[in-house]
Amino acid sequence: MPDKFDPYREALVVEEHTVWHDEFDDLEPAEKRRVEAALHTEPQSVAIVDYVRLHTGFCRQITVTSEELERIRAAT
Repeated sequence: MPDKFDPYREALVVEEHTVWHDEFDDLEPAEKRRVEAALHTEPQSVAIVDYVRLHTGFCRQITVTSEELERIRAAT
């Protein structure tokens, strides 16, 4: 089960990771980078966010959904 957005953990994020399901394999790398940047800029608005504990803090892991992809595409 994914975590909820957590301001405490956000303050300790030292790495970012994005999970892309197979359905997004046809996206261009530049498009993926743009979407990743938008999602990690506003992590409080994503549906699936996990915080993975590291020795130095947390890694924010966001799983891209088709709804979020459409939302970001519509915003640009």
